[in-house]
Amino acid sequence: MLLFLLLTAGVSVFAQDYPDPTILKDGDDYYMTHSPFVYHPGFLIWHSTNLTDWKPIVRACPEFEGSGYAPDLIKYDGRYYIYYPAGNTNYVIYADNIMGPWSKPIDLKVGGIDPGHVVGEDGKRYLFLSNGNAPLVMAQLADDGLSVVSEPDTAYLGWQFPAEWETEGFWLEAPKLMKHGDYYYLTTAEGGTAGPATSHMVVSARSKSIFGPWENSPYNPIVHTYSADEPWWSKGHGTPFEGPDGRWYIVYHAYPNGFHTLGRVSIIEPIEWTEDGWYKSADSSDMRPLFCDMDLSDNFRGGKYGWQWANWKLSRRSSLNKDMNLWLATAQDKSYCAKVRVNIRKGAAGMLLFYDEKAFVGLVADTVNITTYVGSGKSIESGNIFGKRFSLRITNRENKVEIAVRKAFSFKWVVLGSDIDVSGMHHNNYAGFYALRIGLISADTFPCAFRRFRYSTVSH
Repeated sequence: MLLFLLLTAGVSVFAQDYPDPTILKDGDDYYMTHSPFVYHPGFLIWHSTNLTDWKPIVRACPEFEGSGYAPDLIKYDGRYYIYYPAGNTNYVIYADNIMGPWSKPIDLKVGGIDPGHVVGEDGKRYLFLSNGNAPLVMAQLADDGLSVVSEPDTAYLGWQFPAEWETEGFWLEAPKLMKHGDYYYLTTAEGGTAGPATSHMVVSARSKSIFGPWENSPYNPIVHTYSADEPWWSKGHGTPFEGPDGRWYIVYHAYPNGFHTLGRVSIIEPIEWTEDGWYKSADSSDMRPLFCDMDLSDNFRGGKYGWQWANWKLSRRSSLNKDMNLWLATAQDKSYCAKVRVNIRKGAAGMLLFYDEKAFVGLVADTVNITTYVGSGKSIESGNIFGKRFSLRITNRENKVEIAVRKAFSFKWVVLGSDIDVSGMHHNNYAGFYALRIGLISADTFPCAFRRFRYSTVSH
């Protein structure tokens, strides 16, 4: 089923937690991927030919160390690459076909974050890298793009936004580079990625050489949230690209107003080129709605699960059993209902709304006991009167949650938790840059303990 996502003020929105978008135009095809962070398998790649209809096609990196984020998806000399940071270094994976097989991660052994690939006027390959509040640096890559062959050197100092703007700080990040006409264009993010609603922004600079000097755009910032009254908070991390109609667009991420719990969605809106060779924001009133060919509901036919599920590996620090399997799907609505049929075959099973191991709510049961997690590290223990087979329902109405259970073959729901406030379960309180996701957890191999998962939008 195609899911209608959003059309707000003419802007197309990829309305789930898909942050740090990177997009590749490859002939008539467009490919996009995002930060997986600690969710495995990582780097789900989406495909479109019209920027309207998007379909998931492959997860490029089943296993990786640490938290992978801020990727750069590029194609060079017929080969696809994803550069990304994780664990205080940067990695690359590659494939000769976008569908794979993709290589295992290769450690580039260079610090910094948010790698941005570019081919210079000398024909050599380079990575631009962020160092937070410091200037961007640039390091040369080997011809095959699989190692770094020079020490990073200062490349770009950034654009100074007005001192009175409310941000997290300077935070020069997310370099994306392209050649257009006589110039190289360097697109970056500044202001911090969360925090105040007005923190983030997209900034542009250009140079006739990747070695600089870089001239800042007179139209900066290209994208920015100026007021907390706007529908999208912390707009930033942008990549400009040419669309299939010959027009130009920029993809970036943002939080829905007041809902940091939903994470950052990807937004595509038009830009236009000026007579003096800069790009700037354009009229977006003619943009079409965006569709995503991925239904969140899942019947788990044949013991298989859909693209929407990603694994979180529980640690010893968690109050949940570290040996249980936790699989997460990202919600796309401010108010929604998730239902699932549970069959406890061994150990325990349940459903959660999960941000991280310190911030979650939900219910986990074995054949004897039920634990209802009601937030702030609190839980309620009760006897399991529902048996090995039962249905679970979690309803989230604008960050107010109800948890309910019913016996198999019964129509009566029993509420075990209500009016649970999850509005604070987001990055500004717990870090990580995650979203509050729907989680299925069990001691059994996923998804053996579950049947008929259903996701639906509900009215507030």
